[in-house]
Amino acid sequence: MADEARQAIAAAANNGRFDIGAVAAKFPATATTLLVDEYLTNREQASARVFRVYRPTPAHYHATCDEYLYVFSGRGTFWMTDPATEAEFAPGQLLFFERNTVHAMPKLLEHPVVFLSVDTPRREPTDIIFVNPEDGSPQTFMARNATS
Repeated sequence: MADEARQAIAAAANNGRFDIGAVAAKFPATATTLLVDEYLTNREQASARVFRVYRPTPAHYHATCDEYLYVFSGRGTFWMTDPATEAEFAPGQLLFFERNTVHAMPKLLEHPVVFLSVDTPRREPTDIIFVNPEDGSPQTFMARNATS
């Protein structure tokens, strides 16, 4: 096998093609946590996940990464930095905020609410800091943390 062919095979193993709708369809209809997610990629430079939100999400932030949220399905309201910026989101929109930006999703208007999330650099699942610690913890936020 030529070196060029080996390099092409190695590169293919580091890439992927993902069906967001199929990933979202596997999520349960209900959850005890605020969201359920599945990683598509999880590298030091960035992670990509699909997640479904089940309940309004209180004010929180992530200390280690910037976050890009592409709205795949559902509608709700979202704010960043200040509750006065609350506005409705809908499929096809992209929400972006830098690390340490407080944000919240106070209303879910149409279900299922599903996002494609890209975190740069990679965000550990436990990187969730609630402004009011009584609102939650990493274990109540995400299903993968509830079992760890």
